[in-house]
Amino acid sequence: MTATAPRFGTVLARLLLVAAAVLGAVFATAAPASAHAAVTATNPKDGSVVAVAPKDVDLTFSEQVAMDNKSIRVLDPNGKRADTGELLNLCSGSIVKYGVSLRDGLPKGTYTVAWQAVSADSHPVAGAFTFSIGAPSKTTVSLSSPDVGGGLVGALYDTMRYAAYAGFILFTGGGAFVLACWQRGASVRPVQRLVVGGWLTMTAATIALLLLRTPYTGSGQLADAFDLDGLKAVLQTKSGAALSSRLLLLSAAALFISVLFGAYAKRENEEKKDLTYGLAIGGFVVAAGIAATWALAEHASTGIQTALAMPVAVVHLLSVATWLGGLATLLVALHLTPAVERAAVRRFSRIAFWSVTVLVSTGLYQAWRQLGSWSALTGTGYGQLLLVKGGLVAVLLSAAYISRRWTGQLSEHAAPEAEAASVVEQRAAEPEPAEEPERVTVPDDTTSTASDEANSPVDRKRAQQLARQQAAMTVAREKRIRDADPQRSGLRRSVLTEAGVAVAVLAVATILSSTEPGRTQEAAAAAQSTTQVAVPDRPISIRIPFDTGGKNGKGTVRLTLDPGRTGANELHVWTDDAEAKPMDAPEVKVAFTLTAKAIGPLPVAPERITRGHWSASGVQLPMPGEWQVSVTVRSSDIDQVTVDKNIKIG
Repeated sequence: MTATAPRFGTVLARLLLVAAAVLGAVFATAAPASAHAAVTATNPKDGSVVAVAPKDVDLTFSEQVAMDNKSIRVLDPNGKRADTGELLNLCSGSIVKYGVSLRDGLPKGTYTVAWQAVSADSHPVAGAFTFSIGAPSKTTVSLSSPDVGGGLVGALYDTMRYAAYAGFILFTGGGAFVLACWQRGASVRPVQRLVVGGWLTMTAATIALLLLRTPYTGSGQLADAFDLDGLKAVLQTKSGAALSSRLLLLSAAALFISVLFGAYAKRENEEKKDLTYGLAIGGFVVAAGIAATWALAEHASTGIQTALAMPVAVVHLLSVATWLGGLATLLVALHLTPAVERAAVRRFSRIAFWSVTVLVSTGLYQAWRQLGSWSALTGTGYGQLLLVKGGLVAVLLSAAYISRRWTGQLSEHAAPEAEAASVVEQRAAEPEPAEEPERVTVPDDTTSTASDEANSPVDRKRAQQLARQQAAMTVAREKRIRDADPQRSGLRRSVLTEAGVAVAVLAVATILSSTEPGRTQEAAAAAQSTTQVAVPDRPISIRIPFDTGGKNGKGTVRLTLDPGRTGANELHVWTDDAEAKPMDAPEVKVAFTLTAKAIGPLPVAPERITRGHWSASGVQLPMPGEWQVSVTVRSSDIDQVTVDKNIKIG
């Protein structure tokens, strides 16, 4: 019978091309994984010049971090330690602050602060900044941040994370497919290999992650993976506890798999009912526990609404495993076994539909929680990766829709093959009877009877060969029947497409789980932009929102300072209203203050050039440092406001 699905070959080719192009773009543009805690303030400030040496140096973070006595190092201009080496916990309420005390009698010059930590969602973060005592000086210390979480160790760690996700999906989804859709599959050898392979992959990946944790968050040296002291320290962290708990749960999963492919597979269908319920409940508990080890140590455990986010993350991961793991099992059943019942395919189609529904719902919540704004969707690396993942999921759903159509046709037209396939499998799996030793007989004068000839070893061996040939012919015939069925062949191709795109989705999801969420990126950028603007060797440009409180008093000030260095500068100020159109304010004033040197405010009265544009030339900034720019905007006779932002003049 001719298939009625619309031009499947063309649609399949297009889907594969789209998936390949999108996946290529992901890995071509993917940046190294970044941590999810950010420094929002330092004391002293980056690049500042202080008159006398401070008692300590401290850093404020956007979220909880793990630090020890080696986490913050202060180096003098010659690269020698200037701190006491003892970590100060300065946290208070919601403020996350750590520091180190400085030694007495420090000389003048430029000091470098190098720091590293582990954020609350288990990813490493590191950085460096400088400050000067008395006056800036030359320094032999490099300002480059440590390559924490990168290099060979970082690549291995990310690979093991991907393997852990893939293994979980295979053995969880495979087990669910057997129990819920195809109980006869428990005795099918390719299905057994798939599920056991997923368990072995995840177990090996978890052990590797536990060993790599020390170099991943610390030295970056692969040899430290076998440091027993480092491993002991890792086990006392949240990530170490999650990984060790995962190993314990995997041992329980091994028991589940042994029962599923042992006692359960040997029972008759009518005897499996009670054991099916028991395995389903036990398997769900174990799978949910393993999924929780991710939720407790990664994105869901930090940020807003963690009490809701963690169970949502567990449900999301279970939905992914049920859908994609079941898809992989169906692919194996369609390609490597003589037949899979139509009823099993239909049952999986219904389960996949509800899994996708839950997956999309929980995914939308997670996206909102991690982004926080529409601007983060396109303006942050996390949001861009999320768009890529959404595109791949759309391609995956398109392939799933085609599979669903083939499934509908299969239920109407496919001939029942399950019983014949079962007989063939059993016949093919039967061991060859052991050959009896050849009997030595003494012939007599009588002629052998037909019964003696039939019982001779040669005839028995010939009969066994004929039986094996007949079984092989039966298997080949069933395979030809299966391959000749256009509905079943179309279903195999569409499921293969789904599996290929699913691999790409899993790769993007792995990268996404180690990328700083958009909400955190924007919050850190906002916190830093209120204190200073890093100045390269080019004009400074800043934007400051304002609200005078009067009618039409909301807008944005745009200010540029050219060339942005000490001495004379050209100043331009633009005012835009709430709709980003030029706003002709009655008056705009600017003042510059260098607080560290008690200089200023130095007032500047720019001249109006055109509607919403003011300019001043020869604006003198006599010294380098962190200058406060104060812009006063008056929108009416009585409504005005002054807004500030710090800029760093080199």
